[in-house]
Amino acid sequence: MSTPSRTLTLVARPDGVPRDEDFALLANTLPDLNAGQFRVAVRYLSIDPAMRVWMSEQKSYWPPVPLGDVMRAAGIGEIVESQHPKFPLGAWVSGMTGVREQLISDGKGMRRFDASALPHPAWALSVFGATGLTAWFGLTDIGQPKASDTVVISAASGAVGSAAVQIAKNLGCKVIGIAGGPEKCAYVRNELGADAAIDYKNEHVGKALDQHCPGGIDIYFDNVGGEILDAALSRLRMHARVVLCGGISQYNATGKVRGPANYLALISARARMQGFVVLDYLDRADEALAVMAPWAAAGKLSSRIDVLEGLENFAEALRRVYSGANFGKQVVKV
Repeated sequence: MSTPSRTLTLVARPDGVPRDEDFALLANTLPDLNAGQFRVAVRYLSIDPAMRVWMSEQKSYWPPVPLGDVMRAAGIGEIVESQHPKFPLGAWVSGMTGVREQLISDGKGMRRFDASALPHPAWALSVFGATGLTAWFGLTDIGQPKASDTVVISAASGAVGSAAVQIAKNLGCKVIGIAGGPEKCAYVRNELGADAAIDYKNEHVGKALDQHCPGGIDIYFDNVGGEILDAALSRLRMHARVVLCGGISQYNATGKVRGPANYLALISARARMQGFVVLDYLDRADEALAVMAPWAAAGKLSSRIDVLEGLENFAEALRRVYSGANFGKQVVKV
């Protein structure tokens, strides 16, 4: 017996910030299961800044989402029907589900996890998912922190940024977070444990960096690009590392994307600036989780989940991320 479901498809390439009209919510049916398959009821979808790149036709680490196809997204869900011995009824799984209510899988690309062991199931999309792995490997593999280092992290109250702040503090670094607004800066200081927080909406970032990093910056973890990246580049310490994680300030640009104006500072500081994609580290996930899970159990690693309900609100959830309206990890509850 076929099962009714809904999917969200990409129907237009966004011009600037994604609009509701760039997507279509369609009804469909799922066929009966074959041997070795299972059906997942998707519960939560990860809303990630990189989605804006996937919607465009620009070259990226993944091909563009074709018009008319289901929008690409990571998600978690419960198995509600199964003919697969390794994926039983009631188990929770994570993977690239796409923006949909249900899907049929043979297990490829899906990972089981124990949702009951997490403070919130969406932690599997946050600190214990690609978000946390991005923060961990970007900071430890590219940034290579030492306990004496001064680390500056932009978008510090966001999903990746908040994880990176806590990881750097747990590794003994001095951490300066950059966030937008007094409430988010208070969260970065008081809950995440940063030594200081800079409010880019109400402070001059360069002057604040001079105040909090008088000796310069050893590691800059960049999630935003633009003016904040330039401010950090001009204040690098000798042999500094710049970790290029994202550039959310530029993703919705309708004109020419702004590149770093102060890149020559890399020469005088003998510094290194390197981009990375977490997909290259997924085979090392257990290595990161072996360190982060005990931190979480000890209360040294937390995650704030920002939930918006309904597939029909997917575009709004994206807009919240791009405008900075979200607080922590933005997800859509299906």
